[in-house]
Amino acid sequence: MTALASALLGAAPAQMDSQVVLARYAAALARFAPPANVVFTYSVSQAGPHNIEQLHRIYRSGQRVRDETLAIDGQSLKHKATRFAQYRDRYSVDRLAPREAEYTLLFLSAKREGKHYQYTYEAIPLIRSSAFVVQRLTIDGASFLPSSLQFRTAREVVQGNGQISYGRIGTHWVPTVVQVTATVRGKPARERIAFSAYAFPRRLPLSTFAGPKPLPARALPH
Repeated sequence: MTALASALLGAAPAQMDSQVVLARYAAALARFAPPANVVFTYSVSQAGPHNIEQLHRIYRSGQRVRDETLAIDGQSLKHKATRFAQYRDRYSVDRLAPREAEYTLLFLSAKREGKHYQYTYEAIPLIRSSAFVVQRLTIDGASFLPSSLQFRTAREVVQGNGQISYGRIGTHWVPTVVQVTATVRGKPARERIAFSAYAFPRRLPLSTFAGPKPLPARALPH
């Protein structure tokens, strides 16, 4: 390719050494901070012992969560069901991403995507008996955060394998799709969760996480 053609097309991205990628990955995880406030929708489709088709809207501030069920089996609810809870984001990348203190990461391949590479590693756990184990890690060569985690899980009567995909929305790195194939009490099951419509407000009013106050009891006649 001539110098002129290179200038017109742009220089091809250089593949990085796999150990340099891991060093940048560790640094990116150390810097990672989940959004202080986030609003998004997710659809969940489950087939197996229980068939589920639902659409939810989530409001999260720290561990405080407002979960609104918007539709069931394709039918919008006239009166959405609202649940309030407190729990950590189970899919946040800083919670699930494998770290070298817990896993040995062995380089497998590098694949060019657009202006950078995706680097894939086999993940070998150093500690057994975990219910959730990452088996393969793909690192995004621009952010150096996971673009996907392939995992296996075993919890009581449920055993399965799945993948979590991540991507950048605005300035944040968030889950986009979760897919799982499992057996529940020996019967096959599948689940897919797709996240969308992300927004990151500067604040959410306290009323977001407070249920409606009960109506005052009417005084009984004397």
